[in-house]
Amino acid sequence: MSGKDTNGRDNARPSDGDFSERLRRLDIALKKAKADHADGDEHSPRPSKSVQGMAQALRLASEFAAGVIVGGGLGWFVDWFFGTSPWGLIILLMLGFCAGVLNILRSSGLTKLPGTRD
Repeated sequence: MSGKDTNGRDNARPSDGDFSERLRRLDIALKKAKADHADGDEHSPRPSKSVQGMAQALRLASEFAAGVIVGGGLGWFVDWFFGTSPWGLIILLMLGFCAGVLNILRSSGLTKLPGTRD
């Protein structure tokens, strides 16, 4: 056999010098890539606009749900403690709904708190 494979390439074993040369080139390329990555902020991971929007929507939804759940829980407790079923639940559930809407407006920046300046 002549030492060539079917594609015409030499299939002789590479020498240690070939490996060390390839290792040196790879080391240089890795150092250059690390330096480029450390210098440039364009490669740093940042959340996209859609992810930020989804996070804000989740926050607003949880603020609204918290107001309604707290209002309903307090209404149920008032009805249980005073025996005024279902009026405490109805009234405090509506107040919880209003508090949830107000929390959403405040969190989204659509309303200003009283006594604050521009």
